[in-house]
Amino acid sequence: MSVNDLSSYWMPFTANRQFKAAPRMIVGAQGLYFQTSDGREILDSTAGLWCSNAGHGHPHIVEAIQTQAADLDYAPPFQMGTPIQFALASRLVGMAPESFGQVFYCNSGSEAVETALKIALAYQRARGEGTRTRLIGRERGYHGINFGGISVGGIVGNRAMFGAMLAGVDHLRHTHDPERNRYSQGMPAHGADLADDLERMVALHGAHTIAACIVEPVACSTGVLVPPAGYLQRLREICDRHGIVLIFDEVITGFGRLGTPFAAQRFGVTPDIITMAKGLTNGTVPMGGVLTRGDIYDTLCEAAAAGAIELPHGYTYSGHPLACAAAMATLDVYQKDGLFERAAAIEPYWQNAIHSLRGTRHVTDIRNLGIIAGIELEAGPEGPGTRGFEVYRRCWEAGVLIRVTGDIVALSPPLTVEEHHIDRMVETLRDTLSSVD
Repeated sequence: MSVNDLSSYWMPFTANRQFKAAPRMIVGAQGLYFQTSDGREILDSTAGLWCSNAGHGHPHIVEAIQTQAADLDYAPPFQMGTPIQFALASRLVGMAPESFGQVFYCNSGSEAVETALKIALAYQRARGEGTRTRLIGRERGYHGINFGGISVGGIVGNRAMFGAMLAGVDHLRHTHDPERNRYSQGMPAHGADLADDLERMVALHGAHTIAACIVEPVACSTGVLVPPAGYLQRLREICDRHGIVLIFDEVITGFGRLGTPFAAQRFGVTPDIITMAKGLTNGTVPMGGVLTRGDIYDTLCEAAAAGAIELPHGYTYSGHPLACAAAMATLDVYQKDGLFERAAAIEPYWQNAIHSLRGTRHVTDIRNLGIIAGIELEAGPEGPGTRGFEVYRRCWEAGVLIRVTGDIVALSPPLTVEEHHIDRMVETLRDTLSSVD
């Protein structure tokens, strides 16, 4: 392809001019490998973009999408429904922590966050707490790219170009503490007290003004920040004490990434709302969703007049038939192939392999939990992010796809990963880091 052939597409989260000068084109995918336009196979160590948990091209998922497209390609989601929407919702509720009762569909993780924030605000108003309008996020948090998400999010580069954010938003400190927790294996020992920042917010603003607090159980997009032991439990206790809705953004951590259906079960902490997307359909058809406690749904229904719409919110493609079919088939694969259990079983091998990079040139920290890892590098001589991108580029040339956030390498392969795949990822990184200036 010439540069002119590529000029019309404005690519997301991409240095467009740089890419179009030397494009990396993917034309196919199967299992754990992408196929490129120049005939190479690339080992996928990122599950696409944290989403292809069952690998690529699974025949059961492909067939389900094809069949659904032939039977019912679309139906309006307002004031009518399709059976598969309700069947999927029942199945998702069955996977969630015990107190959850309903799921609201959308089309992405970003939309799931917007929906969750609106549900939390509407719930507080419906239960007679209309003064609760403040939202609490966390520094370095990633909650998608819509205005609500970047407002409660804490990644500066995602906010800087877009002016004023939503009013009435505050942020907890992030939990990254390399001086005390460097090279932690699993949950770091220090930092549970950082959850007490929420008590400071209550003291500053008053509990009667705070509607919800949203966090990622593991902050993945910012570079894999694993919560300190006891941190999420402490956050739950503070929310309970002050009537604050606790939202877990599980767009990445849901569907087996930590060896359990949701991170809430891995940590033994039950939030009030869970957002999901990515692994919900194995990345095949865009879909997101919001799981809520049953009493949140009941409260909104009981507060509305008879015959009224209880929550004036939704999308043209909420519960799209193809997305629901893809999700149902994906859940089949997770269950039939035991992928959540498989992830839990291979986690020790993954952890040991990743931490074998300690002492490798340029590595300053390693963090992991479940089948997720972050390898932090010292910044290069040409400035922050330059070394990380050069490692990304060289790994691609060596046949391994990694993800970088600045100078942090993030790995999250499909849950079908085997030991020899892990070995190749780690050795490719070791060789690349040894050769990069």
